[in-house]
Amino acid sequence: MAQPSKLEYTPLPERAQKVVDNFMPPEDLIQRRIEHFRHVKPRSEDEEGSSENLDGVTFTHHFLLGPGDSETVRWHYVEAGLAEAEVIVFLHGIPDSWYQWHHQMAHLSQTHRCIAPDLKGYGQSGKVAGDYTHEGASNQLFAMLQLIGVSRFNMITHDRGTIQGDFIAANHPQSVIRYGRGEQHLFHFNPLVAPQGDLFMNAPYSGIMEDPTRFVIWVYSWVGGKSIADPEFIRIIQEHSYPGTSKAVPRYFNSSSFRAEWLERRNRLIAAWKCPILIMQGYDSKSQPREFYEKARAYIPNAKDVGVTYLPGGHFWTLESPTETTDAIRHLLLMEA
Repeated sequence: MAQPSKLEYTPLPERAQKVVDNFMPPEDLIQRRIEHFRHVKPRSEDEEGSSENLDGVTFTHHFLLGPGDSETVRWHYVEAGLAEAEVIVFLHGIPDSWYQWHHQMAHLSQTHRCIAPDLKGYGQSGKVAGDYTHEGASNQLFAMLQLIGVSRFNMITHDRGTIQGDFIAANHPQSVIRYGRGEQHLFHFNPLVAPQGDLFMNAPYSGIMEDPTRFVIWVYSWVGGKSIADPEFIRIIQEHSYPGTSKAVPRYFNSSSFRAEWLERRNRLIAAWKCPILIMQGYDSKSQPREFYEKARAYIPNAKDVGVTYLPGGHFWTLESPTETTDAIRHLLLMEA
């Protein structure tokens, strides 16, 4: 007979508890931001081989069909850099897309081949019904990487992309050179800092994701820190506005739970991570108390090396503190594999 887990939640530090007590953003702030960005129009989808220039670097869009759900999954990914160089794969979170990493990709493309997919259900990737368990989706993502000739790669992740990264690092340790693990619960967990699980699970019915402008503003106002320039914020809204996103993304939250993810890490995944790992967290992250990561070396016993870095700002440090984020990734790339 199955038994409930005996693992216990970690009490919140006093500092983090004060943050939780004033967690949700005020509605008047949300409304002001909505009015400010009400003019934003949807962005047309890209085509295979189309390109754009960001931070002085050419980014090329690609589409392909990969195996999944008994048929195929349509993938969109963006690439920049040196074709024959060591690969870095970037995985985004919610409510983001590949674009979340464009600053880091632009800088690191001078020395590496940088690849950033839209996760299944997000951006311009496929949104058909099927397997939205994180392990199932991660296996499909890994299969896509094999199709484009990426057998060994560094992996940099954020938020929900980190959940899939955790499975890839555990199930395919021979393929992951180094792992930059960003902004996600690790060894410690307390459900008080993860109310979005229930909120997003009910999104298809509550309509919380139906208006992409409101949803992006709400999430960034809730757990964000430093301000993000308007042109970048407009693109974030547009990336979350592609048809079907509001119906596809909640499938992840109906396929698992934050508790289940935590138990999976504690019981199986963490011990299977072998490569050097850099834990990257926002110093002022509201949903990820920095105190939970201070002894990460002890929590990941089988990794070749483990480091921890706290980045300025809140949850969205890839855009809030782009230079510091790039420097942290460069530090990871110097860790002996």
